[in-house]
Amino acid sequence: MRIRAATRDELPLLTELERAAGAPFAAIGMPEIAEDEPWAPEELAHYLERGVALVAEAPDGAIAAYLLAEPVDGALHIEQVSVHPDHARHGIGRALIEHLAETTDAPALTLTTFAEVPWNAPYYERCGFRPLAVDELTPGLREIRRREAEHGLDRWPRLCMRRDLRP
Repeated sequence: MRIRAATRDELPLLTELERAAGAPFAAIGMPEIAEDEPWAPEELAHYLERGVALVAEAPDGAIAAYLLAEPVDGALHIEQVSVHPDHARHGIGRALIEHLAETTDAPALTLTTFAEVPWNAPYYERCGFRPLAVDELTPGLREIRRREAEHGLDRWPRLCMRRDLRP
């Protein structure tokens, strides 16, 4: 598996990958998440310009997964990690997170996620993230959570998590 920066030409592929990666949510009673329209390539371009957009390339050259992140309140906030179901459970998501952790100068990684979805919060805990208490949320994380609530994601328990990278 090769991890590298995404290119502008690949953004439509990320949209399609996101659709496939979201499908398993329907099987656990979250069809709204499975059916949610992914970001358009024009929206994803933001991460090429002001953040991080990484892809994991399978040996056959196909994009197996991607990660999007951007600076939020001094940390690098992971907005999305998506792995195509054909490549799931092979450590690709973790490899993307580890690559980001090893290549950033930020002191920490943050993310928001579903608390009770097995491949969300429990998975991220195994990757070294810890849940943040409400009083630990930075202004930027509070704003992200506000937008998520507006989008209807609070129908299911959500939380913010943080992984400190350097002492």
